[in-house]
Amino acid sequence: MDGLKNVFEFVVERKTAIGYGIMGLMTIGGQQIFSLVAFKCPCSHQNLTYGAVFLFVPALVLLIAGYFLNSQTWKLFTGCCLNPSKIFPRGNRCRGLHVFCQITSKALFAPVIWLAMALLNATFYQCAMSGCQVASYVDSMCAGKSGKCPDELHRVVCGKTTMPGSETEDILLMLQAQSQLLGWGLIVTTLLLSLLGTCYASCRSKVSYLQLTFWRTYIEKEKEHFEKLSKDYASKLAERNLTSFFENKDPEEFDMPSNRAWEEVSSLYSFSREQQYYSTMHRYVEHGVKCMDAEKEHGIAKKDKHVNGEQEIMLDFVDGQV
Repeated sequence: MDGLKNVFEFVVERKTAIGYGIMGLMTIGGQQIFSLVAFKCPCSHQNLTYGAVFLFVPALVLLIAGYFLNSQTWKLFTGCCLNPSKIFPRGNRCRGLHVFCQITSKALFAPVIWLAMALLNATFYQCAMSGCQVASYVDSMCAGKSGKCPDELHRVVCGKTTMPGSETEDILLMLQAQSQLLGWGLIVTTLLLSLLGTCYASCRSKVSYLQLTFWRTYIEKEKEHFEKLSKDYASKLAERNLTSFFENKDPEEFDMPSNRAWEEVSSLYSFSREQQYYSTMHRYVEHGVKCMDAEKEHGIAKKDKHVNGEQEIMLDFVDGQV
C-alpha cells in the first residue's frame, strides 16, 4: 500500500510534466498513423501542396487546440470586448501581449513535436520537395544525374521513374537527409529557446527559488480545493432550488459571491513586492472588494509601482494553471 501511495503522490506532484509527456506520445503516435495510413503521395506536380498540407496543417490544428484547451486563454479574453482595459490596463499596455505569449509558448508544444517527428520521418518532406518547381532547387537535386531527372523528379518518391535505380536512391537519400537536418535543427532551436526563456524568467524573478516552489504548490492546492468546493456548492444550490420547487415553498437563504467578487477573482494576477499574495483569490480574501475599490480610487491599482526604475507589476507564471 505504501508503494502505491508513493506512486500516486509522484504522479500528482508531476502531473503537468506527465500530461505533456502523454500529449507528446499521442502526437507522435498520430504522426505515425498519418504516415502509414492516410498519406498517399500523388507523385504529380501536386506533390508540394499535398506534402505541405500534411506537414503543416496538423501542426496548425494542434496549435489551435492548444489555445482552445488552455484555461488562461479564456481567462484573458472573457469579457474583453466589454472591458478592453482587462487586456490593456493603464500603466501596462503590453500586459495582454505578455499573457498571450505565455499562452502561445504552451500551445506550441504539440505542433513543434509534430513538425519535428514529421521531419525526422521525412515522408511528408520527401513528397513535398520532390514536387518543388524552383529552378535552382531542381538543378541542385539533379546535378550529375541524367537529363530525365528534372521532368521526373516528382515521381521519385513512388519509384515510377525511368532513371537508373542508383540515381533515384541518391535523390531519396538527399531529401531524407535534408528533412532530418531540419528536424534536428528544429529540436535544438526549440530546446535552446526554452532554456534561454527559463533562464531569463529565473533571473528576472522577484521571489526566491523556495518561495517560487511554495507558490506552485499553493496554486495547485487552490485549484484542487476550488474544483471540489465548486462541485459541493453547486450540488447544494441545485438541491436547495429543486427542493423549493417540488415542495412549493420559499427557498432557504443561500449565500453566494457577488458578480463583482467573481470578476475580481477571475482577473489576471499581478505581483507586487509590497504585498505577498499568491493568487487573485488570496488577494480578494485578504482585502475584499471594498479595499480594492479604495485602492483604485487613490490610484494604487491604476498605475504600476516602480522600484529601482523597474516595473513592479508582473503576470505570474502560475496564472495559466488556475
